[in-house]
Amino acid sequence: MTKAAAQLPRLIFGAQFQNPILLAAGTAGFGRELNGVMDLEALGGLVTKAVSRDPRQGNKSPRVAEFPGGMINAIGLANPGLDHVLADELPWLARLKQARVIVNVVGFTEDEYVQVVQALESAEGITALELNLSCPNTARGGIEFGAEPACVARIVERCRAVTSRPLVAKLSPALPDIAGMAIVARDAGADGVSLVNTLPGLLYDDRGVPRLGNGNGGVSGPSLLPIGVLATRRVQEKAPGFPVIGVGGIRSAADVRQYLNAGAQLVAIGTAALADPRLPERIIRELEHG
Repeated sequence: MTKAAAQLPRLIFGAQFQNPILLAAGTAGFGRELNGVMDLEALGGLVTKAVSRDPRQGNKSPRVAEFPGGMINAIGLANPGLDHVLADELPWLARLKQARVIVNVVGFTEDEYVQVVQALESAEGITALELNLSCPNTARGGIEFGAEPACVARIVERCRAVTSRPLVAKLSPALPDIAGMAIVARDAGADGVSLVNTLPGLLYDDRGVPRLGNGNGGVSGPSLLPIGVLATRRVQEKAPGFPVIGVGGIRSAADVRQYLNAGAQLVAIGTAALADPRLPERIIRELEHG
């Protein structure tokens, strides 16, 4: 592991992170759900669950299913909506002194992304905004926004025009050229990328019925580790120094070092923290002791 990768405090997105460990979007709620379960202030930061313009009930249950290689979920971006988050969730998060807050933003039209980002501009305590580009574009029959370079460029450009906050584009591992898409996002005004989101998948139960109420879902867990590490390396090869948040399959300090060695500046723990909320703190302590 390189000396630079081993340094825990790091200056990224114009903010000092006390260590590289984040909680991934969708696993930390809005923070208060885990207050008292883990020491949030020990973290480098957390990424909130998705925030959409309007409240969303999400998909029908069951929404989560485990399998030997990890987990598959179809939450459906359930969240209380922008107004509630601004009035209730973000003021609570603003009380954190050490852990940085990154807000995950979703939209189902390009306008919705812009509206959420613009509304968050006045909120306190936000270090950056993560644009979840794996949402279905309702105007294009459900194709993901992040699947089309022109669409990624427009969303990032339009969001860049209404906020001074750092923007992080979260990209799907299913893209044929994830490094090329990261460069599209960078050139449109993104300050970094999150690599990677979940992979699409489907599982049946013993009756031949899909295990998730939605049918298919997103696969996460240990199997994503080499996929995320490779995506990180490819982005660093094509865009050296462009900030990367490594996401996927992290269960140990050794896994964190995989991403850091590939060039990630921060890492986000998801599925493993759901199973063991104390895990991120243990990883931080192990990293601190080399």
